[in-house]
Amino acid sequence: MKIYKIPSDLRAFIFDIDSTLYTNQAYAFEQVDCQVRQFAKERGISADEARRMVADYRKKFAAEHEGSKVSLGNTLLAFGVPIEQSVQWRRELLEPADFLGRDETLIAELGILQEKYQLICVTNNPVLPARKTLEAIGVSDFFPEIVGLDTCFKSKPALEPFETAVERLSKSACERGLEGISAENCLAVGDRYDMDIKLPLEMGMGGILVSGVEEVYQIHKSVL
Repeated sequence: MKIYKIPSDLRAFIFDIDSTLYTNQAYAFEQVDCQVRQFAKERGISADEARRMVADYRKKFAAEHEGSKVSLGNTLLAFGVPIEQSVQWRRELLEPADFLGRDETLIAELGILQEKYQLICVTNNPVLPARKTLEAIGVSDFFPEIVGLDTCFKSKPALEPFETAVERLSKSACERGLEGISAENCLAVGDRYDMDIKLPLEMGMGGILVSGVEEVYQIHKSVL
């Protein structure tokens, strides 16, 4: 775990989902590869050729952007696949329950955090498979709202998903008679600095980079 900043007036957590709220290399690979295989099928090329195209583009992007990573959605967009098509593929192809199971330790951790803070997810997957993921690991009830790829049709690290998350958190707080929430009251948690942490820090949020769910289990010790 790497703590970049904890807000002095922390009121909400913005969690990434994949490889943050669970650790499962097989599912992490399949999420990407099922879309790459679909891209290959539609292009009439082999899966291996499509995998090389994606890998080469990501390598080139990193070289041209000081090592920064690029999301799969934006990679496919560069190959002419609209975000809307990526959304549809993910809705049809992703079945997290085939890979993931209930996580009692995570449930306990989020229960501790929820007592004091609001929780929301921001993910580069559409809302439907994201909700299925949260249900599979047993934490869906902690996250009444998800900002997904089909919410703004922008892939992290775009500004819009994080702005939307803050707006929804603030609206929820106001509906309960509490003071509105701003970026400075939020803490972003994710497994990829370029996607999940860098922009939130620039927006004034706090940030914690984790290597997987095992580090999420310890977050309350850092903030409470």
